[in-house]
Formats: sequence, C-alpha cells, structure tokens
Amino acid sequence: MDRGHPVGETAEPTDPRRAWQEAYGRSPLRDVPFETMSGVPVEPVYGDPPYPGQYPYTRGVYPSMYRSRLWTMRMFAGFGSADDTNRRFKELLRAGGTGLSTAFDMPTLLGADSDSPGARGEVGRAGVAVDTLVDVQDLFAGIDLSAVSTSMTVNGPAAILLAMYVAAAEASGVARRELGGTIQNDILKEYQAQKEYIFPPRPSVRLVTDTIAFTAAEMPRWHPVSISGYHIREAGSTAAQELAFTLANGFAYVEAATAAGLDVDAFAPRLSFFFNCHNDFFEEIGKLRAARRIWARWMRERYGARDERSLLCRFHTQTAGVSLTATQPEVNIARVAIQALAAALGGTQSLHTDAFDEALALPSDRAARIALRTQQVIAHETGVANVADPLGGSGYVEWMTDELERQAEEVFDHLLATGGGSVLEGVYEGIESGWFVGRIAEASYAYERDVNEGRRIVVGVNAFTEGNEDRVDDVLRIDPAVEEYQLQRLARVRSARDPGAVAAALRALGECAADPARNLMPPLIDAVRAHATEGEIVGALQAVFGGYVERIVV
Repeated sequence: MDRGHPVGETAEPTDPRRAWQEAYGRSPLRDVPFETMSGVPVEPVYGDPPYPGQYPYTRGVYPSMYRSRLWTMRMFAGFGSADDTNRRFKELLRAGGTGLSTAFDMPTLLGADSDSPGARGEVGRAGVAVDTLVDVQDLFAGIDLSAVSTSMTVNGPAAILLAMYVAAAEASGVARRELGGTIQNDILKEYQAQKEYIFPPRPSVRLVTDTIAFTAAEMPRWHPVSISGYHIREAGSTAAQELAFTLANGFAYVEAATAAGLDVDAFAPRLSFFFNCHNDFFEEIGKLRAARRIWARWMRERYGARDERSLLCRFHTQTAGVSLTATQPEVNIARVAIQALAAALGGTQSLHTDAFDEALALPSDRAARIALRTQQVIAHETGVANVADPLGGSGYVEWMTDELERQAEEVFDHLLATGGGSVLEGVYEGIESGWFVGRIAEASYAYERDVNEGRRIVVGVNAFTEGNEDRVDDVLRIDPAVEEYQLQRLARVRSARDPGAVAAALRALGECAADPARNLMPPLIDAVRAHATEGEIVGALQAVFGGYVERIVV
C-alpha cells in the first residue's frame, strides 16, 4: 500500500478483502514458516473487515503486521556515567536488541548540572548523567548512529538533548537527515503525572512545537514527540484515563503545531505514542486497539489530515513498572511476560520489557537479559507474530475496545467544553485547575484501597506470601564514585571551553526565546557546540520563560 496517498483518493479496490489482499501481497515477508508448531499453515488474518492496514486501523496499522517485521525490541538503559551506559548499550545490541532507549538521571531530567547543589546524591543514580555535548558523544561512542534507532526519555529539556544528539552525530560524520529515533518530549503529561517540568506549560509547548517544526524540515526519520500515557498510568490512572489523557495531549500538540502555521500532514506522520501495558490482559489489548481507532478518526474528521500516514497511531509499549513487586521479585518475570504478550496482541510497534529486579534497583545485567529474552520467546516461539490482530472478532475484546473508546470520548467532551472548543486550551485548563491530577489521584486511591482491603489480590503482597523472605543477591548498585567522576568530567569541559563563545551563544539563545516567531533549535545547537552546559542553557531560557509552581490539589 502506498502510505503517502491522500485519504479518500486511493486507487485501492472498494472490496475490503480484495484491497487488503493486494496490500498484503505487496508487503515484504519474513523468511520464516507461517504455520503452527504441528505444521498447519495459518492465514495472515482472520475475521471480518476492516482488516489490518485499513481505516480506522483498529486491527493494526500495517496489512501484514509482524509477518513483515517484528516489533522493535527496545530495552531501556542508562545509569552512572556516559561510559557506563555506553557499555550497556553495546551489550544489549550484542544480545539482539534492535534499538537503544536512554534513561537519564534526575538532575538531567530537571535541567540541572551535576554540580548544582540539588543534584548531590542523584548523579547517575536513576539514569545516565548528561551535562554537556561531551557526555552525549561518549554515550554513543563506537555506535553508528545512522544504523540504530535511538529513543531518549526526556521531556522538560528535550530540545536541549536533541540539540546535543544532532551535534554529536554531525561531529561523528552522520548527517541529521540520517538520524532515526524518538525523543519523548511530551511535556503536557509532566504537569499531569510525572512532574519533571521546568518552564510553565505554554512556553514548554512552544519548545515542543519548535522541535516538531525543526524535525519536519530537517530530520525526516525522527519522531519529535512520543506522546506518553506510560507515566500517566504509572502515576495511578485507570486504563481508560491513560488512553484518554494521552490522546488528548496528542490532539493538543496537533492544535499547537497547526496554530504555529504547520500543515498537519507535514508533521503528524512523525508523531508517535508510548503506552503502558498492565496486568489486565484483555483491557490492555482493548486499550491499544481503541487508541488506533480514535486517533485515525479524529485526525481525519477534526484536524483534516489527508495523508494516510497522519492517521496511523504507531506506538511503543512498556510493561508496567508499577506492577512489579519487591517481594518475591522473580514472580515479576511472569507479570512481564503476560504484559508483553498483551502488547504484542495489541499490535505494538516497539516494546520494552521491565527487568524483574526493577522494584529494587536499576536492572542488573542478568535481569535485563531475561527481560529481553522474554520478548524473544514471545516473538519466535509462540506463533503470535504469524497472524495480525488474532483476537479481533472476539466478542469480549471488541466490547472492551468499544467501552474504552466510549470512556475516552467522555474525557474529550469535558476538555472541549472547558477549553471553549479547543482540546489544547482544555488541557491547559485541566493542568492549571488540577483536574488531571485529581482524577489520577482518585483512581490510584481506589486501587490501593482495594489491595489493602483484600478485594484485589497481588501475589506476594497481600496473598501467597510464602517466600517473601527470599533475597536477590545481584542487585545493581551504583558506585558512589560515579558522582565524583562526573563532577571531574564536567569541570574539565568548563575549563577547556571558550567562555566568550559560551556567553555569546547563551545571549543569542535568550534573544531567540524572547521572539515567539523564531525557532529555538538552531541557537540550541549553537549553544551545545560551544559546550554550554544543560543547566546554563536552562538558565538562559528561564530568564525569559520563568518557572512553574504547581497548584496544590487536596
């Protein structure tokens, strides 16, 4: 299927089955037998139309789905220094990983340098420490950035980290047009759930819009925003809230970008999503199917997208970290396997499986390898990759999909009402009034009450507690010397750079920030090339944008 043709102007046959067969026939296929373990051939899809690859894409975004290409097995990694994480990246690639996913430490996520007073004790603890361009260069040293897909989980300072990645790649001879990957850059969910914001919502959305415009023009293989429900769910939301809030944030970015003058089809094909996959097997599958259907319909009917690629809700999925238990942690392997299976049956394009020891610490090498092996077992041994949307047509799964869509539409109606007909303004209002935080808190409280009162069983927590005294001996521990090492690295960069060039770059960045009509990405790239630190760049922007204090919700 030509994915670039205008919606409604396709030359495809009108008979859905024939159209799907022709599209499937043009799809490349993996060189594996599509048959059961007993040798019985299986069809690529079963049931009624619309089929995978057909509007509204409930059954999948591609006609052949995993028969052409398995999902990307993208394992999250990041700890200690850039050198430490570089070694873990190479280990994951040697073990069969097909994409890199970068976790940053808390100071980096909050826009602070490692030597800032608030960073003490946090440097390299929950992710890799990045202060300057030198750190990003060392993080990806020896890895061909034109050959791997890189994901970076960062939001408040996302534009700064993207600038560093572009500068590092170009210094190694890789043009920005060759870079493929995703930067999370979903700031709206930070105010709703994760709380790692730096600036107020409106200038933060301007930064997102600037990265969308920049990548649409200069980085055609890059996804500028991974609209994330994962952290909304981890904060305690229900599956329906995760679905609704995530898609609403996606609609908000579309409205912000089109208000800035971008054509929706110039950027929407590069928007991607990031969902959580929790323990309720069928609810999770229904959520993922509903997400594709809602996004396609809204993009076509409300936002006027005409490029078929703009309608496709393509997403990464991560198993639910919040579901992991510190007691009997090996049981988490079973939880992760079930959640990963739901993600595959839901048609994810990329998957991260949590390591069983993550309720205790960052993953050890052994636990990370088991998590990757879990995906590989599902992909290569279970047969689920042979048939697209194998649960499509199930009465329960179809009802679940419809029900989650209905609940999401109620949220959209609320946001449109409070936003005067704009989802973007409705989301701003929901952030400023505490509406999102309040809804998530209520859901989280209800779940924890049910667990505490025994109405919900969590194995190893409120039932089946024999073995809770078992210990995990090889938990990853971050050497306290990592922080001192990072401080020394930063000090060397500060002493070696040209102070005049840094000051000039920061001054130019501040002038650009004061002019809403200018795109911030070019001066950000100039600033990181001058070896301005992340904290210095954030300071220059805060001098114009200010900071943000959240309203307390009781």
